[in-house]
Amino acid sequence: MSQPGDYFFCGIGGSGMTPLALIIQARGGHVEGSDRALDQGRNAERFDFLRGRGVLLHPQDGSGISRASQILVTSAAVEEMVPDVQAARRIGASIITRPRLLAQLFNRAGLGIGVAGTSGKSTTVGMIGWILHCAGRSPTIMNGADMKNFIDLDSPFASARVGDGDVFVSEVDESDGSIVFFEPRVAAVNNISLDHKSLDELRTLFRGFIARARTAVLNLDNTETAALSAGLKPGQAVTYGLRATQAHLQASPPIRSPTGIAFQVKDRDSGEVVELALKVPGLHNVANALAALSVAKACHVGLAEGAAHLGEFSGIRRRLEVVGTASEITVIDDFAHNPDKISATLETMHAFPGRLLLMFQPHGYGPLRLMRDALVDCFVSGLRDEDVLVMPEPVYFGGTVDRSVGSQEIICEIERHGRKAFAFPDRSACGDALVKLARRGDRIVVMGARDDSLSQFAHELLRRIALSRGSTVLVTARNRQSTSQPRANAQD
Repeated sequence: MSQPGDYFFCGIGGSGMTPLALIIQARGGHVEGSDRALDQGRNAERFDFLRGRGVLLHPQDGSGISRASQILVTSAAVEEMVPDVQAARRIGASIITRPRLLAQLFNRAGLGIGVAGTSGKSTTVGMIGWILHCAGRSPTIMNGADMKNFIDLDSPFASARVGDGDVFVSEVDESDGSIVFFEPRVAAVNNISLDHKSLDELRTLFRGFIARARTAVLNLDNTETAALSAGLKPGQAVTYGLRATQAHLQASPPIRSPTGIAFQVKDRDSGEVVELALKVPGLHNVANALAALSVAKACHVGLAEGAAHLGEFSGIRRRLEVVGTASEITVIDDFAHNPDKISATLETMHAFPGRLLLMFQPHGYGPLRLMRDALVDCFVSGLRDEDVLVMPEPVYFGGTVDRSVGSQEIICEIERHGRKAFAFPDRSACGDALVKLARRGDRIVVMGARDDSLSQFAHELLRRIALSRGSTVLVTARNRQSTSQPRANAQD
């Protein structure tokens, strides 16, 4: 499947831009790009990786847009003041948004598998991609996070894999409404809950998404997702669940460990039962695995084969990723940023002893305002008496966004319900508090999204703990630290 053309990616270092640029390049397109983090001397490893792949990088000053034949790829919300955009307008170069370009590639595939839902998309895409890769289907995979199974010395960033088969597995995003561009053969919806849009808007978007698919894979344990099945044709849905007895694939009560979870999977139609031991922890990953096995079933990969491959799945970066341990204090880096993800993290961590010290950085004032009550509820119900939550103000990239609701308002409500919670003006102050509070046996969880520097913060936190206690780091999750800065998003 060729994709000839002369492409320029504005913000090429972004988690959604880098994999798409590499897929375009692998399919015959010429790729150049710019990024403000590059101009600021940050995230050098990612840009060195792109240069090593033959991608020509430019300052984000418009100088890289020099030909009318170029196609400028931007984020979903085109900002006219960005010099690259102004240059493209000036010389008559075409402009396309990242989700529209991704949808074009996806819709041309013989078998497009779209994974949607509020939570679990990246992990489920990684699981599906790994199963189909091991099954010899050579899928192209477009993910929003690095898939550990595909990381090696030559590919330290593995959010994309370019295959030569007819299968294209991709995350599909509802937050910017771009889900409407996708025409999947197989559409998976893990769950539906508040994040960026109202539930009424989400219901409309997801209903349209699965209606366009030949097969819809639905989680019957999630009330909103289960309701989508009502409008489908007989035989169109493949369903799964931990509790739903009518689901096609059902999981037995799992056996947990700190680093994984084991359970049986039963196919209601055939009666087949297989054992599955995941290397990633948490009930939410049982649901993600059932979704992946359901998609595999729709792609004619047997249950036993799919389960065997999933047993070798090693996870996604920044999903309950252990950064390291010092003085018996463990630091964990996690992507949780909405009530469902936060609740899943807390539930997973509380399955084992130890106090939790949490730093949650909201990913924008807009999402914080929308999710205010749900965030309060998830922390009040998920925190235990000994746990401590600290919050800096939300990520802010400037502009006219309504900042009337900040972290202090959320913290006050959580405190009112008897939980230990503190608001700080910035992340540095949160780090100071965590280092001072931490004691042996604690687990510090750094939570948040849309800010690549959170991983750097987590590594620095571990280093500070080790120094302050005169100890060494006992465990290290990876050799690399992220050094990038927060990235803007129009939804914030």
